[in-house]
Amino acid sequence: MKYSIIIPTYNEEAFIRLTLDSLVNQTVTPTQIIVVNDNSTDQTGKIVDEFVANYPYISQVHKQSDAIHLPGSKVIQAFHEGEKYCISDYDILVKVDADLIFPSNYFEKIIGHFKSDSTIGMAGGFCYIEKNGEWVLENLTDKDHIRGALKAYRKEAYFQIGGLRPHMGWDTVDELLCQFYGWKIKTDPSLKVKHLKPTGASYNQAARYKQGEAFYTLGYGFWITAIASLKLAMRKKKPLLLLDYLNGFWKAKREQKALLVTPEQARFIRNYRWQKMKAKLFS
Repeated sequence: MKYSIIIPTYNEEAFIRLTLDSLVNQTVTPTQIIVVNDNSTDQTGKIVDEFVANYPYISQVHKQSDAIHLPGSKVIQAFHEGEKYCISDYDILVKVDADLIFPSNYFEKIIGHFKSDSTIGMAGGFCYIEKNGEWVLENLTDKDHIRGALKAYRKEAYFQIGGLRPHMGWDTVDELLCQFYGWKIKTDPSLKVKHLKPTGASYNQAARYKQGEAFYTLGYGFWITAIASLKLAMRKKKPLLLLDYLNGFWKAKREQKALLVTPEQARFIRNYRWQKMKAKLFS
């Protein structure tokens, strides 16, 4: 299976070389790697150029955008820019961050999952972060969720869900829509990816409000938002984030922000979320 990788990148000179090294040393070579350099002001572009010179399947695309890092919007706009340069006959489209180190057999196993079951729409491993000299699971989400840092989509599923939305919550709505259309989500605990920069390290309060807005635009409703917000705040060990998330939700509701899903999809999402909560409560 042919797989195309898109890497949105902004000022990643400390990590991009490690990420690209791990990708060019895969047991199954990528069909193409597209690095979208989103207005970096450091040596990111120069480092990528070294790889472009040595690997014909790697290319660099330059994009100009605002340096403000609001999660979701900037990274997915850069991803969409990279899509313009994808070959047309890929089988798997992959979005990865520029601060990851993949095990050498990562994509061999991802391809194996897609081949083993034609109803798998998305697949991915797990992110690990370094703490006290050890690599531990970055436990921000449930183990049936694929982190936004390393998403692999079957081409047919990707187009059926309508691609990725340039909004915070994109890496949740993609999975929920896959479920809506009957695609399976496959996570592989054996695939341990080193995440060199903790998620949300550069987020400010405006970005934290965006998390609450994301819950609103996913069609969660207040009670599911409240439960999800509390769970996320406790996982981050910052209970007061709950207030930011809820304020973001109510702000989006007052402003009647457009949903990322249709009313039918929103009903499905709410039912799906309640079913998962009940299953955990009574398991």
